[in-house]
Amino acid sequence: MNAVSRGVHKVDADVAGDNVNKSDWIIRIVAVPPGEAPLWVREKWVGLDLPVARYSGHGRFLTMGVLSLPRSVLAQWMAVFRGRAERIAGYAVEALAAVDILARAHPEAAAWWRENTPHLIAPKRYLVFHEEVCRIADI
Repeated sequence: MNAVSRGVHKVDADVAGDNVNKSDWIIRIVAVPPGEAPLWVREKWVGLDLPVARYSGHGRFLTMGVLSLPRSVLAQWMAVFRGRAERIAGYAVEALAAVDILARAHPEAAAWWRENTPHLIAPKRYLVFHEEVCRIADI
């Protein structure tokens, strides 16, 4: 999983013909997501159902790691131009809502996110879960 902040940087809209404006999508995490968080923290996402961010949904996003993401918008864009961003096909989830859901099931993992990435656990900040670790949940 990677991070996108201050708006989602969508590269290719409607990648798989999905309706990216659908507001009631829920994804289930079915495998350990890749990323910079420790393995034990990433393992805790498996089995959770997360709401997909409205207008972001499924797509290709320019992302950076949750620990290596520069704090300022200017530094983020400089990193993009220097080729440090990764293009990820996946699902954008609001970070604050995702960590709240994680806290209900695994408070210790949510505490790691709040302690190590407080700049991401805020409104209008997003986590992108790679499409290969997600399934659309049948709820």
